[in-house]
Amino acid sequence: MPASSKIIVHIDGSSQGNPGPSGIGIFCQSQDKKKIAEISKYIGYGTNNQAEYKAMIEALMMLSIKFANQEMNQDSEVVIKTDSQLLCNQINGSFKIKDFSLRKLFSEVDRLKKYLPTIRIELIPREQNRICDRLAKKAIRTAIKSGVVMKPKIVQAQSLFQ
Repeated sequence: MPASSKIIVHIDGSSQGNPGPSGIGIFCQSQDKKKIAEISKYIGYGTNNQAEYKAMIEALMMLSIKFANQEMNQDSEVVIKTDSQLLCNQINGSFKIKDFSLRKLFSEVDRLKKYLPTIRIELIPREQNRICDRLAKKAIRTAIKSGVVMKPKIVQAQSLFQ
């Protein structure tokens, strides 16, 4: 891949139970639609918003490696696409970050962005992010099937006055 090409990265995070077992999906491609990387990773227990942030962090770490390996340079155009309105607007500065755990994750995103060429973050409709949604959910299913995590159970509250 030429060092000055455009890189398009789709990201998604998913949580089963919110909070619950969480996974991320990342699909990275060149401007001519050639697959560069695909990640499906179980990330532990958390909320959907935390999973979205962790997908962003994982994507930025992957891009940092590409930058360090000179697979991209300062002239490279990087577009990160997400279907998370919260993530996109918080990172772009339109929304305040009230949740402490998200503030910590935002700080990590901000730190990683400093080591990379200019990155543009775009909000896309959910239907344009199906690949990453499948990858994130696949990571959770795989973790549950392998016994790494127990499937969350719905517990019905019982009346104290029975």
